[in-house]
Amino acid sequence: MAGGVSTTALVRAAAEAGAAAFLPAGYLTPEAVERDLRELRDTGRPFGLNIFVPSRSAADVAAVEAYRARLAAEADRYGVELPAPRLLDDDHFAAKIELAVAAAPAWVSFTFGIPAADVVDALRRAGSTVLVTVTDADEARQAVAAGAAVVVAQGGSAGGHSATTRPASYLGDRGTAEVVREVRAAVSVPVVAAGGVGGAADVHELLAAGATAVQVGTMFLLAAEAGTRPAHRAALGDGGATVVTRAFTGQPARALRNRFTDAYSAHAPVAYPAVHHLTAPIRAAAARAGDAGALNLWAGTAFGQARTGTCREILDRLG
Repeated sequence: MAGGVSTTALVRAAAEAGAAAFLPAGYLTPEAVERDLRELRDTGRPFGLNIFVPSRSAADVAAVEAYRARLAAEADRYGVELPAPRLLDDDHFAAKIELAVAAAPAWVSFTFGIPAADVVDALRRAGSTVLVTVTDADEARQAVAAGAAVVVAQGGSAGGHSATTRPASYLGDRGTAEVVREVRAAVSVPVVAAGGVGGAADVHELLAAGATAVQVGTMFLLAAEAGTRPAHRAALGDGGATVVTRAFTGQPARALRNRFTDAYSAHAPVAYPAVHHLTAPIRAAAARAGDAGALNLWAGTAFGQARTGTCREILDRLG
């Protein structure tokens, strides 16, 4: 979980409890990733690294400019200045691949797309098992063709960003078990299920659907070791519902419904990471003010089952 939620403390605690824990590289500088890799490597525990695959197409300039103009009211509300449109950003992809090859964590996973075969091969030769997150059978076949040893079948109930390669048409309306069965029928590699897990019953259902393992995120938002913002923690206990929205980043993502999703979901273009950069000052100001109304409150559909506790206690409840 990128953006500060998955701290090295959370990854370390999960690894110590026997889980396959992943360090997020997204949004971090290569220097920060290198520091975190070194810290986790020193623990002697196996862990994974997640990397964003950069977009291969530029965003529609006019659409991004129109959205920027619409966001002016939010900039005024929070007293911030909106940046000029930043249409392309590869999140230091090449540098992070170099770090991953050098560190050779047990697992390297990708989301937002299918990495090139030579990238997968370099990581495999370094000793890492490569996973790619997919949302349907076609993406799964592409991932395996690129060399992925494992695919993560992400259902529409998952919190945060969807890994879909078709963001314009993505609705997030397919259950995880359905996606797992479809992907299992399409490829022969192990399948990890992700999305909508709130308790042990959900884990058992996904294993029964054919998953080799189950990936969980939202249940750890309230973990003592997580870096979840106070306003986000509080909002998880307020009830309500989740929605799939492009309002915060330009990529479909499931979040708790709030004022911002209501006002801007219908207007946000398909433009990741351009929209992410546009809304960043607004989200940062809202976070400083403790205002959940303009925060990207990523959460899966099972968020109501999230409880506070240590990482190990949460894992025990999922067992």
